[in-house]
Amino acid sequence: MRSEPVLPQQTAIIGGYAMSYTEYGSGDPLVLVHGSLSDSRYWKSQMGPLGRNRRVLAVCLRRYWPEAWNGEGGGFSVAQHAEDVLEFIDQVAGGRADLVGHSRGGRVALEVALRRPDALRSLTLADPGLPLPGEDDLRGSFRQEALALIRQGDVDTGLALFVDTVTGPNTWQRMVPWFKEMVRDNVGTLFGQVDEKPPVLTAAQIGSLALPALLIGGALSPQPYPAVLDALSRWLPQARRIDIAGSSHGMNLGNPRAFNGAIDEFLNGLG
Repeated sequence: MRSEPVLPQQTAIIGGYAMSYTEYGSGDPLVLVHGSLSDSRYWKSQMGPLGRNRRVLAVCLRRYWPEAWNGEGGGFSVAQHAEDVLEFIDQVAGGRADLVGHSRGGRVALEVALRRPDALRSLTLADPGLPLPGEDDLRGSFRQEALALIRQGDVDTGLALFVDTVTGPNTWQRMVPWFKEMVRDNVGTLFGQVDEKPPVLTAAQIGSLALPALLIGGALSPQPYPAVLDALSRWLPQARRIDIAGSSHGMNLGNPRAFNGAIDEFLNGLG
């Protein structure tokens, strides 16, 4: 079995912040943006395979690991993270990039695309965390409930509630040790996430994007992700969609061969 490359963390000063990232390969830049409770390590199964034909850069968003954030101070918002990713593309990627965002990182990536489509060659959204206009999140206040447990000192129970709500029952129990370590390293970011309320994007705003777009879902992902991808499929003028068989929300880890293959095929088809 081919193992993932061991990649050192690098640092770039982005908006006055020491942003950590990893990179692998050479060629056209492909930037990967993680979701909640994650960081650049989330993409360990993508770096080698996708880096065979391009330069892959996986960022750690502001306030995520390796920073040990306790929720004090600002800088945690979709808007700030999008601004950071744009500066990272300009400064580190060095030109138009293909951008991939997963879960909350998909909302960040979409914000990047709306602010400066000229900075991107394409956009890939994997189960993006995107509230739909006029619809409430049926999952209720799970973020606040998870954070309450964490504040009481029951960290793993709180993290299990969050992860299982997003991905499916008993996901946390089945997770491998490195994944749990990564999630625990990022527990402080929930202090920022429960308070953020990014603007709900309209169909007209999203439909204005003329970028080639790939929408990736987990075939077993719970709502609201399938509904969000259905809507984006209708709204984005140049979108194609694929569901990763046998996988839920963490489809890049559950079926990395299919996930990586879908992105490779999409990017190679751009010419």
